[in-house]
Amino acid sequence: MQALVTGGAGFVGTNLIKRLLKDGHEVVSFDNYSTGFKENEQDGCRYIETDIIDGFKNWIKKFDVIFHLGALARIQPSIKNPSETIKNNFDGTLNVLEYARKNNTPVIYAGSSSKHHGLYGSPYAWSKYGGEELCKLYSEVYGLNTTICRFYNVYGPHHIRTGTYATVIGIFENQFLNNEHLTVVGDGEQRRDFTHIDDIVDGLIRCVGKNHKGEIFELGSGINYSINELVEMFGCKKKFIPSRPGEYDVTLCDYSKAKNVLGYQPKNNLENYITNWVEVNKWK
Repeated sequence: MQALVTGGAGFVGTNLIKRLLKDGHEVVSFDNYSTGFKENEQDGCRYIETDIIDGFKNWIKKFDVIFHLGALARIQPSIKNPSETIKNNFDGTLNVLEYARKNNTPVIYAGSSSKHHGLYGSPYAWSKYGGEELCKLYSEVYGLNTTICRFYNVYGPHHIRTGTYATVIGIFENQFLNNEHLTVVGDGEQRRDFTHIDDIVDGLIRCVGKNHKGEIFELGSGINYSINELVEMFGCKKKFIPSRPGEYDVTLCDYSKAKNVLGYQPKNNLENYITNWVEVNKWK
């Protein structure tokens, strides 16, 4: 199989490419490295430094599947810079789908659980839901094979620990390594469904070869934890910072459809992950 991964040097893309290469597939990555990193590049994958706005203009190679992961993927940066978020996430998805339509290439699209908490809660939530609607449109009008996978708070190897696009577990790991208090937004009682990257990659792979027309699958763990509980797992002191706009109180994945249709079953446990990580890193 020949696969294109947009956002292939990012967190999810890197782990997906590792799996695809391990399974013997040919892989090309499109990434502009705005949130991806050169050090994530994997031997055996062809990396093209471009973005999904311009990357398809002179591209003639055909693929068996496109994993469309490329996006600006955080709520707070989207509130500060809505036009950039919408351009990358909505217009970029349109470009991917246009290329796919012309080449009859199935698209597996990385959606977001943020859609469940109000389309207008942030430009990010709107842009990702808009991408879902584009996938459905191209399936309905053009018969394009599209699959939508909604992710829930992904963590694991290669997640970002610092900067604008850092994940909460990545931030906590970085603060732990620097012997700092863990920063908790609001009162810390907001609950999140945290999903290990290996489970996300497994869900994505299970979508390959299926004849879907805008089908939506929720990929999560089915268990949620409060941020305060997360701090306790790390065994650190915490400090509170003010609540931020666009945040929501609870996420919890119902992955029953993914289980019934794809055979998806999360295998990784957050508490085990943090316990093992702390044990390895507590003396660093």
